[in-house]
Amino acid sequence: MALKGNLTDFNVTQLFNLINLARKTGALTIEGKGKKADVCFKEGKLIYASMDGQDTGLIGMLEKAGKISQEQCRIIRARSKTNADKELGLLLINAGYVTQDDIVKSVRSHTLDVVYLLFTWTDGRFRFEPNKLPAEGVITVPINLENIIMEGSRRVKEYEMLQNELPDLDMALKFTERPDARLQDINLTVEEWRVISFINPRNAIRQIAKANSMSDFKIRRIVYGLLSAGLVDLVMPGGPQRITAESEAVSAPPPVKRSLIVRLIDRVKRM
Repeated sequence: MALKGNLTDFNVTQLFNLINLARKTGALTIEGKGKKADVCFKEGKLIYASMDGQDTGLIGMLEKAGKISQEQCRIIRARSKTNADKELGLLLINAGYVTQDDIVKSVRSHTLDVVYLLFTWTDGRFRFEPNKLPAEGVITVPINLENIIMEGSRRVKEYEMLQNELPDLDMALKFTERPDARLQDINLTVEEWRVISFINPRNAIRQIAKANSMSDFKIRRIVYGLLSAGLVDLVMPGGPQRITAESEAVSAPPPVKRSLIVRLIDRVKRM
């Protein structure tokens, strides 16, 4: 029999605690904020998570993790004759595109990104169906729930802080006068470089997040870090061709900004 309820009465932390302590196997579906997430567990361990609007295929996960390039992603999609992630994973390993460790880390990272976002949901409905598992062919990675619960609770507090610091995602970003002067002591992640590549006073932060398939939490965390490091400044988005929050695309960085990005990357490579 399925367990149903509302997050206002039984939050995500309590749900995960129940599943962990009872060593439950099954699928938890949560609907809220206009989205739906599916999370699967096996004997009390998290093994799979997906959310509407996100690329849940292996190729998308590998590209998002920086394990393959956009061009490699395009080629693989065009040549692939299978949609089963397990079969596709073996083909990619045998072809030398990635290693087994690359696949495990990418799937794990995607799963945790979805789950940690759920901890910030306070409204919505949930349904737990015992013994229901992901479709055959999906790659699953077992993850202990204890650390997830602790990290998720910490992120709720961080999310509240970031919302206070960056309440308006319709603001835009611009580079400071000399961002490269501070790079010697800063190690930027792949996702931070992706955000930087879209910095343009015409691009709202919300649209940069959408272009990179990032949650509000992740884009706020990255932008807050860039602001704290003195690499960027907040500005009011402007210009006759400004992209609005409802638009489907983001303006590519103008040539001067792209040149700056190239110089920054070259400088980092020489360190």
